[in-house]
Amino acid sequence: MARELRRLRELQGLTLQEVADRLGWSRARVSRIETTQIRPHHGDVADLLDLYGVSSPERDALIALARQVRQRGWWTAYQDVFSGSYVALEDEASEIRAWDAQLIHGLLQTEDYARAVIRAGRMIADDTEINRRVAARRARQAMLDRPQPPRLHVIVDQAALQRQIGGRDVMREQLRTLVDHAAQSAITIQVVPYDMGEHAGLDGRFTILSYPDPADPDIAYVEGTMGDIYLESAEDVAKHQLRFDQVGAAALSPEESAALIGKLARE
Repeated sequence: MARELRRLRELQGLTLQEVADRLGWSRARVSRIETTQIRPHHGDVADLLDLYGVSSPERDALIALARQVRQRGWWTAYQDVFSGSYVALEDEASEIRAWDAQLIHGLLQTEDYARAVIRAGRMIADDTEINRRVAARRARQAMLDRPQPPRLHVIVDQAALQRQIGGRDVMREQLRTLVDHAAQSAITIQVVPYDMGEHAGLDGRFTILSYPDPADPDIAYVEGTMGDIYLESAEDVAKHQLRFDQVGAAALSPEESAALIGKLARE
């Protein structure tokens, strides 16, 4: 909805300040609507559409969408845990492609593995806060149990499989869980083995989110300790798609990857 409102404003040749002046709003309010920092009331959307000269049925569809946007998603119960809009974007995706050299993907983590990662990575000592974050991660993982779950394609470095996060027993359980996940039709897991030299994934982890509606462009998401980056331009997303394909070509096949993970789980 935010992208469509921005597109409609630009079609009219209006700046953020011009829209704000005509509606008696602040420029920041218009900007925050277009960048998904706030959820607009459907009345606000109606005012914008009137200003942009949008008629029905498009007007009705966008106002209905505004009402849907303001419905509370499951993640709002964990606003103290999740920051930014990634979880909401992930929840709507029909396909998730992710590369990580350091960790098992969050959607595939066991509780004990997640607890160890959260304790160390976020430098949290309080058990209550850690348990809260683990519960939020479990709620996030529920998307994989839907009747029609998103397609999940994860590529991970072998180093992440052999790093003893949480200890040997925790890691063995995590690897066995990965083997089970790999057997699901909607999940693909590949491993970049130790003997692979330089490859396209050395610059760091990233995720590409795709959506069922062709009107919704793919989004490339790059997570970092200093903040998250969302890339939506066709050029930026295409670069990450190419990078993902190249990392996948350097990795073992899904069958070979499952065999390696099973072997490591038995050691």
